Amino acid sequence: MPKLSDDEIRERVAALGPWFHNLDLNGVKTAPDHFLGDYPAVKWRHFADAIPADLSGKSVLDIGCNAGFYSLEMKRRGAARVLATDYDEGYLQQARFAAEVTGLDIEFAQLSVYDVGALGERFDLVLFLGVLYHLRHPLLALDLIREHVVGDLFVCQSMQRGDPGEEPLDQDYPFSETAIFERPSYPHLSFIEHRYSGDDTNWWVPNRACMRAMLRSAGFVIEGNPEEEVYVCRPGPRPSAYGAVYPARSPARRVKPVGEVAA
Repeated sequence: MPKLSDDEIRERVAALGPWFHNLDLNGVKTAPDHFLGDYPAVKWRHFADAIPADLSGKSVLDIGCNAGFYSLEMKRRGAARVLATDYDEGYLQQARFAAEVTGLDIEFAQLSVYDVGALGERFDLVLFLGVLYHLRHPLLALDLIREHVVGDLFVCQSMQRGDPGEEPLDQDYPFSETAIFERPSYPHLSFIEHRYSGDDTNWWVPNRACMRAMLRSAGFVIEGNPEEEVYVCRPGPRPSAYGAVYPARSPARRVKPVGEVAA
């Protein structure tokens, strides 16, 4: 495909807008006036060192890829395969264009996080960044990710609000105990009925203790917390027999990435 001129890139960026990821496409910024600044690059700088710099031979799944910032970064680190998924076709169009301009080989598939079992494979690295609080069923999503697609490393990021602390809790409390629920550092998941920050896809916002507890409950071992909202995990023993409600099974048919011809 012939290289696009700067003017052609600007035209396509405008046509595909608005953008949430501020990408640098041959000097053309996709969201230069982002309310969070140079996002997500400004956040990435705080946890980039927590992910191996050399991903040669590794497979990566980017769940909720948006415009593809993190997928591009993983490919730049030499990942053998990057599969970027999102439920929103508009974001996938942006991500495909970004891959085209940068010349990076990334696969794309339109897929809900609740359907990751249909992929029928596990990945060396799974990214789940900026997605959890947009879900009506966040713990179900973590259960399904742990059950179906995480092979080794799992990196999760969620918006957090409320008390930033975490304190040891007993494994059980009597029914008469009610004060524990009033503690600010008790795991809390706040429900947003309408909108937060003008976004009607913001549904649940955990505090720090809740985010960590949810990850452990889904069967992840937290190995690092390199940035306030970012958790580096590996799969561990499931803490309860009452975990994922959809156990892993061999799918009848693997989901085909966008552009792949079905057999």
